[in-house]
Amino acid sequence: MANLNGFNAHEVEPTTAFEPLPAGKYVAAITGSEMKATKRGDGSYLQLEFTVLDGDCKGRKVWDRLCINHPNDLTQKIARGSLSAICRAVGVMQPRDSVELHNLPLLITVKVKKRDDNGELTNEIKGYAKKDAADGRQPQAPVTDNTPPWKR
Repeated sequence: MANLNGFNAHEVEPTTAFEPLPAGKYVAAITGSEMKATKRGDGSYLQLEFTVLDGDCKGRKVWDRLCINHPNDLTQKIARGSLSAICRAVGVMQPRDSVELHNLPLLITVKVKKRDDNGELTNEIKGYAKKDAADGRQPQAPVTDNTPPWKR
């Protein structure tokens, strides 16, 4: 039994079921992270919580799991590549702790997919980029030669 300290549902608006975020690109930030053991106990994954920072979905959450310590080399390679993309997107190249990646805006690409276990739709993060990519601008590399811009 749990003590609810006089909770009164009349005083609190009920939550409604959330549909998955529509597929697209969102400016978001990591707002939570935790290292967890895999089901089999043979590795660990970094669970990341992202919060959308603007637009119609502002405040909504989406999660990703990066199996950065896993017995399958390909799984581990993919996860470490995603972590590298996150680090580059937020400008923290050698984090000692995942909290160093928190609250830094980046652009996430979200897809909608059907879950294998129950057929429900869910979100999956498929890419990470610098926030600058959100407005269509690509970061400009410094010019290192004298070639006119129209010939580059």
